[in-house]
Amino acid sequence: MNVLKRHKIVFIIIAVILLAAVLLLVYKVAILKSPEKVLKQYMACIEKKDYEAMYKMLDQESQERVTQKDFITRNRNIYEGIEAKNIRISMIEDQEKEGAVQYKTVMDSRVGEIRFPNEAGIHTEKGRYRIVWNDSLIFPQLDSDDKVKVRAEKADRGTIYDRNGAVLAGKGAVAAVGLIPGKMSDDPSADLEKMAALLDMSAADIQKKLSAKWVKDDLLVPIKKLKKVNEKPSGTVDLENARVQEELLKIPGVIIGDEESRVYPLGEKAAHMIGYVQGISAEELESRKDDGYDQYSVIGKSGLEKLYEKRLHGMDGEKIIIYRKNGSEKAVVAERPKKDGEDIKLTIDSAAQSSLYDTYKEDKSCSIMMNPKNGEVLALVSTPSYDSNDFVVGMSEKRWKQLNEDKNTPMYNRFKQTWSPGSSLKPVIGAIGAGTGKLDPGEDLGHSGLSWQKSKSWGGYRVTTLHEYSGSANLENALIYSDNIYFAKAALKIGADTLTAQLQKAGFGQEIPFALGMNPSQYSSDNKAIESEIQLADSGYGQGQVLVNPLHMASIYSAFSNEGSMMKPHLELKDETAYWIEHAFDSKAAAVVAKDLEKVISDPNGTGHGAQLSKVKLAGKTGTAEIKASKEDTSGTELGWFCVFTPGKGTDDSRLLVTMVEDVKDRGGSGYVVGKSKGILEKFF
Repeated sequence: MNVLKRHKIVFIIIAVILLAAVLLLVYKVAILKSPEKVLKQYMACIEKKDYEAMYKMLDQESQERVTQKDFITRNRNIYEGIEAKNIRISMIEDQEKEGAVQYKTVMDSRVGEIRFPNEAGIHTEKGRYRIVWNDSLIFPQLDSDDKVKVRAEKADRGTIYDRNGAVLAGKGAVAAVGLIPGKMSDDPSADLEKMAALLDMSAADIQKKLSAKWVKDDLLVPIKKLKKVNEKPSGTVDLENARVQEELLKIPGVIIGDEESRVYPLGEKAAHMIGYVQGISAEELESRKDDGYDQYSVIGKSGLEKLYEKRLHGMDGEKIIIYRKNGSEKAVVAERPKKDGEDIKLTIDSAAQSSLYDTYKEDKSCSIMMNPKNGEVLALVSTPSYDSNDFVVGMSEKRWKQLNEDKNTPMYNRFKQTWSPGSSLKPVIGAIGAGTGKLDPGEDLGHSGLSWQKSKSWGGYRVTTLHEYSGSANLENALIYSDNIYFAKAALKIGADTLTAQLQKAGFGQEIPFALGMNPSQYSSDNKAIESEIQLADSGYGQGQVLVNPLHMASIYSAFSNEGSMMKPHLELKDETAYWIEHAFDSKAAAVVAKDLEKVISDPNGTGHGAQLSKVKLAGKTGTAEIKASKEDTSGTELGWFCVFTPGKGTDDSRLLVTMVEDVKDRGGSGYVVGKSKGILEKFF
């Protein structure tokens, strides 16, 4: 490349650079000589957080009135405090004032969009436009002594009510234990040791709270929450809790006050159903941060609290407020209203729930009370249990260990599991046999004593029963006397294919349509085919591999009040009455079985006769299921069932109760359940 050509290229480059510089200068001058463009440039600096550049645009008088440091602090605190962004200004068309620019501001903030009209004083200094600054440039109502704050409006979590309006989970108070360090005795170590022992904490944990940087001698330091000392629904007082709080108040410096909290008035009586809330975890917050949760939120961890979380959880509101120097509220700049959580009303009757729990609290059991005419679940109980309130106030390690090491497994939810039904399944077998024509209810299948086998092909295996009786070995007597041999024969007559098909039709192997997840019932392992005659015969009287969920059992028994159709159980009072399975059993067969079940209660020989009431007609069936490793096993246990209902009642006063109790061997089998249930029947049936 020759020298002339190279010089030409250099000249062009220099010319381009000079032209760009001139254009940039012209652009800057144009901006600085236009009041509107100066204002827009000023506002654009807010999102960039370039407060120093904003200060440089102020006129000399403004800069003399406010230092750069104070200017930056004032603007940063307000704009960043409200999380201002996407700031747009538009000029008002008819500018009426000389030396001022009228404009409209629109910005996004943490509480939503903010809109307001404003004006800025702008005049020239040394050939350039400069901004006259005062606090009203931020918000028109703002004076120099005012403060701008964001105030949270806490939303209430929805309340869970029973059918009569009694609170099952809602706003209440707990006892907040605090300590004023400056009022402790001359031997603070001894005080802390005593306090720690009463609160099931370590003295080191309490000392750690007292060592926080903010703590002063005259400030109350929160230590732990306890349940309030008040009467339980049963009318008794938690004496141990009362003793602990009384002893705490004897320690110098200890103060116990009320603090608002989520509370569960029924405590352990409804814990497995209602569940509990706790503080949100980091993982939960990450997935829900866009749903109105923060690090201080509580969230449902189990039961209905978890199931209905989206409905119960409220959305907190916020206000951007200008406060005067004296602390009074001057103006609300923007507001996002709070949205309280939804209140939910259940079909549960607290009185029934409490009575069932109190009746069986010493047993490993579960109970379902339901209206068989409309599917409303009136009680859903698992015993023993834990107290939901313990999780809210803070479960101690000692209490957590006790619950998990308790051989009676109070944390185990029994009503959601499946259990061997024993003889409580016999009405189902009778209804299937009669409905399919495989079994004539009046047919005598023959007496076989207390032990029977179909043929020698069964080897040493025999079906046994407990009661011999005179009269025909038909369906009615077989139900009254709970004849295992009759129902083993009935199952063989029905056949494996028909039986499994009809059990599937009655909901076995299906998901139970209920708010709380329930384990599905099975007629064999994994609901595979019944593989042998012995398994088929055992299935006929509720043994073999048959397992039934108690709520499913309640729905099945509802068919005997609804011409063979099974009600869909539901927990919310607003839910409409609906069938889960229409015509699960033949209507005539269901009617026959229902009449026979009345005699199970009314006949003096009936296994449920101990529950008979003088003023209310009942129908039902008992069941004692053997749980053992083999036929020869003598170390196994027994489950006791009692399923009982009011036949012929109307929709409002129909009741059905299903109860299962573990470990009834040597305690009367299902008779134990019948005896304990009678008090419930007298009160609620």
